[in-house]
Amino acid sequence: MDKEKKIPQHVAIIMDGNGRWAKKRGLPRTMGHIQGGKVVEQILEDADSLGIRYLTVYAFSTENWSRPAAEVSALMNQLRNYMKTAMVKCAKNNVCVRIIGDKTRLAPDLQTAIADLEESTKNNTGIHFQIAINYGARDEMVRGVRELARMAAEGRLDPASITEDTISGCLDTKGIPDPDLLIRTCGEERISNFLMWQIAYAELYFTPVAWPDFDKAELEKAIEAYNHRERRYGGLV
Repeated sequence: MDKEKKIPQHVAIIMDGNGRWAKKRGLPRTMGHIQGGKVVEQILEDADSLGIRYLTVYAFSTENWSRPAAEVSALMNQLRNYMKTAMVKCAKNNVCVRIIGDKTRLAPDLQTAIADLEESTKNNTGIHFQIAINYGARDEMVRGVRELARMAAEGRLDPASITEDTISGCLDTKGIPDPDLLIRTCGEERISNFLMWQIAYAELYFTPVAWPDFDKAELEKAIEAYNHRERRYGGLV
């Protein structure tokens, strides 16, 4: 990567194509998710080496519960395994982890593992790694609006004083800068209920490459495309 290239501070990724990747190879969908998990760990290292400060990945959406029970169970077990091994890896690599999404629907043991991982990495000063689990942007905004309504009802918030910053402060990504670049793999060109408030001015990059085949070279292609965009934020160049 050319050192003169602008590196986005925050990259968000919709990791699509695990199932299709597996089907193409005559493998069960779970094998696609396993390979996709390995790619996540490698891309985290690659993003860090490139100077990206925040990486957010869409691991499990609020809509994914409608998938076959066996696939959901396999995904949850994969997340459990990650939580068990991540503490050591994140300590070694100075990674700060945050899980975004509604954790209350997750199994109690997974909630505990998440809390332990977040607590153990909260003071790490390297790349910030956000994993979206049971996450949906509309659900996030509903939860945020309910919190604002509670504060107003309790007299802790004047509705007339609500600003964009107030709303941002009630979302799962509180304190995290908005994404500069959103990547979606495997050819789909939609947002799928991911970070809809936060990506208002993000550059969008779509690639036909399935997530299990995504690598550092593909990440660099996305950053190269990002460098050819003019970010005007509604103004003039």
